[in-house]
Amino acid sequence: MKTTLIVQNLKCGGCAKTIVNKVSELENISDVAVDVENSSVSFVYQDLEDALKVKEKLQKIGYPSVDMENTTAAKLISYLSCATGKMK
Repeated sequence: MKTTLIVQNLKCGGCAKTIVNKVSELENISDVAVDVENSSVSFVYQDLEDALKVKEKLQKIGYPSVDMENTTAAKLISYLSCATGKMK
């Protein structure tokens, strides 16, 4: 199945690259795509548990979904993730 999550702190191509790299590492997840303009992350998953793992991963790397709290720590982590994505 395919789904799209709207995330916070997504600002640029560096962020997008980090998200694609990190989410693509997850088992049973494929076709990861990021739309910076709409702050969305789309992906194909096998079951609901896999989709929830993506949501958790996004939160851990600083891009919580819009239904989650956007803490100061998440904002700082997203800046680091963004910078890392730009360097790769």
